[in-house]
Amino acid sequence: MNKIAAIQMISGPEVKANLKQAAALIAEAADKGAKLVLLPECFAVFGNPSLRQTGAEEYSGCGPIRQFLIEQATRHGIWIIGGSIPLPSTEGGKPMASCLVVDDQGQEVARYDKLHLFDVEVADGTRSYRESRDYGYGDRFVCLDTPVGRVGLSICYDLRFAELYGALRRAGAELIVVPSAFTAVTGAAHWEVLLRARAIETQCYILAANQGGTHPGGRETFGHSCVIDPWGDIMASLPAGEGVVCQAIDLEHLKNIRARMPVEGHRRFATCDNVVVAAEESEKNE
Repeated sequence: MNKIAAIQMISGPEVKANLKQAAALIAEAADKGAKLVLLPECFAVFGNPSLRQTGAEEYSGCGPIRQFLIEQATRHGIWIIGGSIPLPSTEGGKPMASCLVVDDQGQEVARYDKLHLFDVEVADGTRSYRESRDYGYGDRFVCLDTPVGRVGLSICYDLRFAELYGALRRAGAELIVVPSAFTAVTGAAHWEVLLRARAIETQCYILAANQGGTHPGGRETFGHSCVIDPWGDIMASLPAGEGVVCQAIDLEHLKNIRARMPVEGHRRFATCDNVVVAAEESEKNE
């Protein structure tokens, strides 16, 4: 059994202040024995209008966020998944919402660019969200081996697209991470039920790290960061505020569930062509 942790934050626009808070929470997770720690979406930059500049700095290696992840991983000897940071795919390009995975030696071992961007109307104070104004679209999914099992990467709004999670399962995922900044309104309606559904459908553990409170500027996020087992049971959760959710997972439990109910072997629908292409591209990148 291995311990994993989700970090819940209430990030603001100032990178330095966000990283200071993240460092304290990472240290707490490491002290609790976590081998893999997940930070929420926009953990270092939330509501900051200078996304293109921040992304350019991180692309060139001059920015503080990637160095922070490397330093924290090596200091504590843990794997860290940096929920999302702005990171262009090319020099001078539009930033992507990128999830970076850093191993316990401080090496960046994977990058996932968010596939689905949050362009919606919500009945809250912000009302209109248009992620595509600020970010480019990713074009492939990512699954990788870690000390706690094979991990599939996703970000926030991806949660509404079951086909991505199915593709991650078929790529061998045992744990799927969901770093998020789910709004208070959409979170209250759909956060828990979607997370549990994705766990049940894929028979994977789900590690979800959400932003969790009222941010500078008034935007409200839902919190309820959690760990869910492959049967859909919520093992641990943090309703609101900053903090750490740490939980041991058992891959033998996962294997037993899959053996008793072998849904992958019962699947009747053919895989869509675009998912096959994505899977092939993902394998090339590993």
